Amino acid sequence: MTDLDAIDRRILTELQADARISNAALADAVGLSPSPCLRRVRALEREGVVKGYAALLEAAAVGLPISVFVQVTLERQIEQALETFETAIQGRPEVMECYLMTGDADYLLRVVVSDLTAYERFLKEHLTRVPGVASIKSSFALNQVKYSTALPL
Repeated sequence: MTDLDAIDRRILTELQADARISNAALADAVGLSPSPCLRRVRALEREGVVKGYAALLEAAAVGLPISVFVQVTLERQIEQALETFETAIQGRPEVMECYLMTGDADYLLRVVVSDLTAYERFLKEHLTRVPGVASIKSSFALNQVKYSTALPL
């Protein structure tokens, strides 16, 4: 669904700000009656524009105050090596994001852990054991300056 009109964009903006908003409040906010608003939301969900709904947690409050950005370079950038790495990473709960990159590193990961010992354990017991990993460079976040889950519509 690539043809989003102004009302669809307003619906998406409101949902990004508060995914728990009631349909009645959403309809009022975007200038529709509840039934057409609900039909539009369902259509956006069906088309995959709205992938899902989630609660955003404060990482430090749940014992995961350390964010690490990890650059991973593989020995070879062939399809099998990429698939092997991606499959291994999919199973790691501490990996919040993983991107195949251009540039110096093949992958960029965002990892959250409770402390340096937990990161060392992740590194030694998991990341370094993935076949084909040639190098790993870790950078620890000192302070989160900006974080947003809302796309600029």
